[in-house]
Amino acid sequence: MSGSEPTEDGLNAEAAGQVDGGTVDEGHYHLRLYVAGQTAKSLTAMANLKRFCEEHLAGHYDIEVIDLMKNPQLAAGDQILAIPTLVRRLPAPLKRIIGDLSNTEKVLVGLDIRPQSLAEKNPAAKVDGI
Repeated sequence: MSGSEPTEDGLNAEAAGQVDGGTVDEGHYHLRLYVAGQTAKSLTAMANLKRFCEEHLAGHYDIEVIDLMKNPQLAAGDQILAIPTLVRRLPAPLKRIIGDLSNTEKVLVGLDIRPQSLAEKNPAAKVDGI
């Protein structure tokens, strides 16, 4: 996500879902964050997600932010009932986390990711491709 210019709504191109169409490699995470406008909770969730991804998935993720105020019909596709909601589209299976993503442990468990510090201490615990 680094190096992208912000779009008119303050999101960078990748976060706005304008990711270039490269191939997705094994161990690559495609994350979709559903928000409703630029509320404090939505902005907190976006900031927490970016921080989390940089710390735990560096170079192995892309983020698509869906603003349901602009595109409410997109909520049905991933069965979104509350916002903010993070959906892990890849790797399968699909996983969802509701909330502002401030609890790192909950996000790690919800996305099925082992912490980097554990992976560095024990190479056998490292997730493939990360």
